[in-house]
Amino acid sequence: MDVVELMGRLVRGERLSEAEAELLFGHLLEGRMEAAQIGAVLGILQVRGVTVDELVGAARVMRSSVVRVGVPSGVTVIDTCGTGGAPKAFNVSTAAALVAAAAGAGARPRVVVAKHGNRSRTGRGSAEVLGALGVNVDASVEVKGRCLDEAGVCFCFAIHHHPAMKHAAAPRRSLGFPTIFNLLGPLTNPAGATRQLLGVAAAGHVELVAKALFALGAERAIVAHGLDGLDELTTTADVLMAHVDAGGVKVSTLDPRVLGLTRASLGDLQARDVEDSARIVRGVIAGEKGPHREIVVLNAAAALLVAGAAGSLKEGLEMAAAAIDSGAARGTLEVLSRVSRG
Repeated sequence: MDVVELMGRLVRGERLSEAEAELLFGHLLEGRMEAAQIGAVLGILQVRGVTVDELVGAARVMRSSVVRVGVPSGVTVIDTCGTGGAPKAFNVSTAAALVAAAAGAGARPRVVVAKHGNRSRTGRGSAEVLGALGVNVDASVEVKGRCLDEAGVCFCFAIHHHPAMKHAAAPRRSLGFPTIFNLLGPLTNPAGATRQLLGVAAAGHVELVAKALFALGAERAIVAHGLDGLDELTTTADVLMAHVDAGGVKVSTLDPRVLGLTRASLGDLQARDVEDSARIVRGVIAGEKGPHREIVVLNAAAALLVAGAAGSLKEGLEMAAAAIDSGAARGTLEVLSRVSRG
């Protein structure tokens, strides 16, 4: 079936099978589609809504062409990547990655974090914030492997790991709205992480992404959406969560106050710019108390839970807090910055 036939099915409102989606996105990522065709496919899927089969098929194509990061032996690899597109708080997932890596250093097996991420339209994505924190976000895959080994965390800058995405870059920019690729990024970790904490900006994507992770072989994951719109486990509202494990997908709602956390406002968590976001992250890992710390330890706790290092969110909160208060989280950033610069 060629591109025109597959696009015709989409125009008629039909859903693609996993194999058909894999074929269509294979054409796209191999550069065999025109920009107008790519824009049309992305627009149709965004308006109609993507299915689990379509998401899985497209993810398989992206995974097949990813530039991989080597992983130290005998470790558990996790990711804290989110989809973006939510009201902009400071970069919680990046801070949580540093704290989880520090807390996971003493786990057996050791937990390491291959933090997948990109730039953001707001200028406050993981790449910008880590750069402001002194990390070389353009490090080679060999250096990233050393970061995982020595710091317990590395940053996998999406633009360096998905070269086939160059064919979709211009149409995505011209559309100016989120597309299926916002969902695909977190499903294509360059270190092959099979355990993930994944934040989504839309409540309707929680179960969708969780089912895709299950179909793609995830060992354990939490897909989370703050019911005020944040793509994190948040302290500003209840959290819709889908838990993925060998038994399938289970959806629940969490009120973070039951864990002893204080309800915050979105204003408490917003950053003015990338420098402000970096300042907040530095403050958190330096031990500053308040709403910034609470949302970071909550997300780090969830990351430690999916890694198997914590048996519950409560235990994860204690581990995350200890990693901050001992100075381990700050030390993790220092080692990451040094090693990433080779």
